[in-house]
Amino acid sequence: MSSDIPFGFNMPGGMPDPNDPKVKQMLAQLQQMMAASTSQSGPVNWDMARQLADNATRAEDPGVDGVARTKTNEALRLADLWLGPVTTLPSGITTTAAWSRMDWIANTVDTWKRLCDPVAQKMVASMGDLVPDDMRAMLGPMADLMKGLGSVMFGTQLGQALAGLATEVLTSTEIGLPLGPAGTAAILPANLTAYGEGHELPDDELRLYMALREAAHHRLYAHVPWLKAYVFGTVEAYASGIHIDPNAVEEAVGEIDPSRPETMQGLDLSEVLKPTDTPAQKAALARLETVLALIAGWVTHTVEQAAGDRLPSLPQLGELFQRRRAAGGPAEQTFATLVGLELRPKRLREATLLWKRLTEERGVDGRDAIWEHPDLLPDAEALADPEGYVSGQFDLGDIDMSFFEEGGGAAEGGSDSAGDDEGPDKKDA
Repeated sequence: MSSDIPFGFNMPGGMPDPNDPKVKQMLAQLQQMMAASTSQSGPVNWDMARQLADNATRAEDPGVDGVARTKTNEALRLADLWLGPVTTLPSGITTTAAWSRMDWIANTVDTWKRLCDPVAQKMVASMGDLVPDDMRAMLGPMADLMKGLGSVMFGTQLGQALAGLATEVLTSTEIGLPLGPAGTAAILPANLTAYGEGHELPDDELRLYMALREAAHHRLYAHVPWLKAYVFGTVEAYASGIHIDPNAVEEAVGEIDPSRPETMQGLDLSEVLKPTDTPAQKAALARLETVLALIAGWVTHTVEQAAGDRLPSLPQLGELFQRRRAAGGPAEQTFATLVGLELRPKRLREATLLWKRLTEERGVDGRDAIWEHPDLLPDAEALADPEGYVSGQFDLGDIDMSFFEEGGGAAEGGSDSAGDDEGPDKKDA
């Protein structure tokens, strides 16, 4: 890349002259392309992202006919009924929906904005730093326009990613995050049909299985009040540690031909977004992997309980879904590109076993009570050894709390501390 040419733009003659007709034409094209960015307060040109995603999706979106809509709504309502006896968490569904691919884009873009803006802000700031202070006056309007280039780049990438993802996702919560509006349980019939044909699965059983998973996710996120903020906060904590490689940014910008905006579509942001691997980021990643595994495991276990022998293909359906998540489906790949994070529930099988064993030992009430506070959740060590974790638990309801309520001897004088230490052993819990 020539050091004489700022941003690596392939313009002969070295430093561009703002008065040159060709440069003026290029600036006019950049102005048009970035006009929307300058009017937005955030780091991403979301209008551009939405427009690109809609344009790319519209031609390949079969929509939703009346039959598919009816079957979807019926499956979601039935699934919610099946879940009632196997969990203490009430229904979290206020609306059922059969989404087209464009519906999915429209209903999830606000959540993607929350997830992507922290990383995009870093990239936009990094691109602004590429203009040396001593060159700003020389470049004039070009330097100002470059401030919006990062917004356009990220918006272009996001639009492409959402369009691709819209052809693959099956429900609003498939990746474990509530991407759609609260209380709206949604399935994408066109994508579900394509997925079923690829695996030779019965349409009605696949529809009910995914409806069960969707309805179970909504119960969790609707009635575990801290969960959504915890998951999103952990994602944001991880994203805040993303390192933007200035050299990679400069190289990526150097591939752009301002006279051909479509050259932005070939950029690979995964080469720009690099994890710093700091202790804080490692801790955030560990928390996120654990809670995603616990969510997916709880959903899988409760779905298996609710389905019982009603779905003959349940073993195959469960196995295929586990493989889809473990392999990193399109949703995880998109998330990795846009947020720099591999979003996949590691130890999903162990988490499913853990919830199953907790149900056997403590019952449904005792199992679901664990969601009452994040400090009660099993940690990564518990996922690594579900049997050991469950065998080490004891029921707090078996302890005579009146001793502590009355300010027992151990609290006042400490003379009974040895006896207190023996308590759990005597319980043989």
